[in-house]
Amino acid sequence: MGKYWYLLHDPGIRLWNLSSEERLGRVLRGLGFEQRLEDLQQLPESSSVLFVRGDFLFDERVLQTLGKEMNLVFQVQNQNTVIPVASHVEAGKAQMALEGLLAGRVDSMQGVRTIGLNDLSSTFSKTLKKTNAPFVLPIRLKDKDSLEEQLFAGSYKGVTDLVTKFLWPLPAKWVTRFCANQGIRPNHVTALSFVLAIAAGVLFWKGELLWGLLLGWFMTFLDTVDGKLARVTITSSWWGNIFDHGIDLIHPPLWYWAWGMGLVSFSPDLLGLSPGSLIAVIVAGYIVGRLVEGFWHLVVAKFGIFLWRPFDSFFRLVTARRNPNLIFLTCSVVAGRPDMGLEMVAVWTVISSVILLLRFMMGMWSKLRGDSPRSWLTEIDPGKDRSVLAVRVFTNPPATAE
Repeated sequence: MGKYWYLLHDPGIRLWNLSSEERLGRVLRGLGFEQRLEDLQQLPESSSVLFVRGDFLFDERVLQTLGKEMNLVFQVQNQNTVIPVASHVEAGKAQMALEGLLAGRVDSMQGVRTIGLNDLSSTFSKTLKKTNAPFVLPIRLKDKDSLEEQLFAGSYKGVTDLVTKFLWPLPAKWVTRFCANQGIRPNHVTALSFVLAIAAGVLFWKGELLWGLLLGWFMTFLDTVDGKLARVTITSSWWGNIFDHGIDLIHPPLWYWAWGMGLVSFSPDLLGLSPGSLIAVIVAGYIVGRLVEGFWHLVVAKFGIFLWRPFDSFFRLVTARRNPNLIFLTCSVVAGRPDMGLEMVAVWTVISSVILLLRFMMGMWSKLRGDSPRSWLTEIDPGKDRSVLAVRVFTNPPATAE
């Protein structure tokens, strides 16, 4: 059975430089609605059609729900008025559904089921590592900035490191908007971050640590921008994900090695180890951490280890990953002791790896006792539980229309 979609009420307002037609088309293609229907008379009898109002911004989960079930109408409450905004029906009910949506009434639509936002629960996203409530919001010119903010906030991972979470969001939004308006694609940003990762490593190796840090921090910033740009413009790709994650996986240990090679002098004040031994400790700890995360997915739970309990999510803010480690290295250069920065990274990497191993064993023990670990993000309501610190830090409040 073919699946078509039909657009009503395009507002002519671009969000992140995408019209409603472009945004809906990109989302719906991923849900199996390959073709937009211009004329209802061209709808094949054995097919279905999704009518959707272009003057509303839809959370993708709403469209997913509509795409999975036939003869369904989705309605929202806007300014004390209940409005049908989308409907997925078989071809025989298409004309009736279209007339009902145009009239703003569902009482004349026979043989269909009506649902709203209250029928959808807040869902947990393993990709974005957070739980947020679904939304459907009217697209109005006066709300353009707030709608773009809603899309950008929705593109941001809930559980990540402290730099990405607290420092980068505002400048990342500015640069993401510039890229979207200029037609710069996420893979272009990723390619530049790849060049910067290499350049920073070369500068570290040559002992130009300050310049290397400047390029390194800029690279980490672009590493935030490319993902946000892909999500707000619906341009994520298989190759882009592989390219981005491949860079993220490989370059950090190479940076630490290059840093050690670029040290002019070294005084083993903390651990009493040589630069080569320190680098070996850091790389080994990095590999252990990555293996623990991978095996957690394979044998303990399908969600990430940092999503298990609130402690794990708070620990992710500071665990020995690239950005927290760059803070150590930056402080050491400012203090005039870049050698001690490498030692601090080694110490924190060992501590982080031990904590991860302990959490992995605790998760395994819990599963063996028949109490399979569940993410705390599946147990909370982002709207009702705002008094809880972890909920405020790692989730967004529900979006509302004024």
